[in-house]
Amino acid sequence: MGIGTSVFLMALGAILYFAVTASVSGISLATVGLILMIVGAIGLLASLFMASAWNDRRRDREVVVDRGGRTL
Repeated sequence: MGIGTSVFLMALGAILYFAVTASVSGISLATVGLILMIVGAIGLLASLFMASAWNDRRRDREVVVDRGGRTL
């Protein structure tokens, strides 16, 4: 799940939780909204963690130049 998808789920959940006053038989839209916000927040944290780990891996690379002047 990417950052954009996580933000979308959080926004959709917030709309369902705070703004929708309609009722559906057998389902609580506020509960669905809360679940979507939680899943979106977890996805956002996981995406940011993965992006941070990827950037750390890229920074640790060494550039090796052979005697011919070519970058390997």
